[in-house]
Amino acid sequence: MDPLRRSPSPCSSRPSSPRTPPCEMLGYVGIEAVLDQLKIKAMKMGFEFNIMVVGQSGLGKSTMVNTLFKSKIWNCTPLDLGQGPVPQTLQLHSVTHVIEEKGVKLKLTVTDTPGFGDQINNDKCWDPILGYINGQYEQYLQEEILITRQRHIPDTRVHCCVYFVPPTGHCLRPLDIEFLQRLCRTVNVVPVIARADSLTIEERENFRQRIQHNLKTHCIDVYPQKCFDEDINDRILNSKIRDRIPFAVVGADQEHLVNGRCVLGRKTKWGIIEAQWS
Repeated sequence: MDPLRRSPSPCSSRPSSPRTPPCEMLGYVGIEAVLDQLKIKAMKMGFEFNIMVVGQSGLGKSTMVNTLFKSKIWNCTPLDLGQGPVPQTLQLHSVTHVIEEKGVKLKLTVTDTPGFGDQINNDKCWDPILGYINGQYEQYLQEEILITRQRHIPDTRVHCCVYFVPPTGHCLRPLDIEFLQRLCRTVNVVPVIARADSLTIEERENFRQRIQHNLKTHCIDVYPQKCFDEDINDRILNSKIRDRIPFAVVGADQEHLVNGRCVLGRKTKWGIIEAQWS
């Protein structure tokens, strides 16, 4: 046996993946200008973002939306404050606004679900919500497969669903588990702890750990999903986000002066609770 000839290693026996050989450029082409063109086009057309908020009445869904975008997106009605009659069936209400910040336009559509979980019998109360989400997907698909389709197809698909968990301090209710198992297969779900200022820091952390255990036990895949962990930087960022799920939120739409600066928050006799995500 020739001592200079070595047996091929297991790695070398695998078929090599085809690679495109690098092309030597002889001068400036202008490929980098594509990024600027895409940016100009995106700034001119603007962006669309459709969000759905789901939760029982009185959890501050409207206030949270106003806090998140620092605008009067949704006006609080007597129904939101718990002073009006409880709807007999689940209803879907949508409102659309165009928000502009530093030349960037955002067409924001917020869909509320008043009446969810407010009845004595909440059997299949999620059907109208899932039907609406699937209907928007179907409508967009039908427009997209047309031969002579519109140049810009209106995007009414629900991009994100924020699910409000009551601050009980215990764990997810059977209604929450049953609904989230169906919802996570259809849309990106972001669970939040509503009115988190009603819990102490210790109670909030224990409540978060119990909810994380419920999500893992019942195979509820919330955003960000594992399929977004292809890049190492995205994996690190997503891991930090998953550790904070469900987010604890305190919503407020009134400004108060604190140490010489205006902050959004709720004023109590103990002080001002600044509205923030944690």
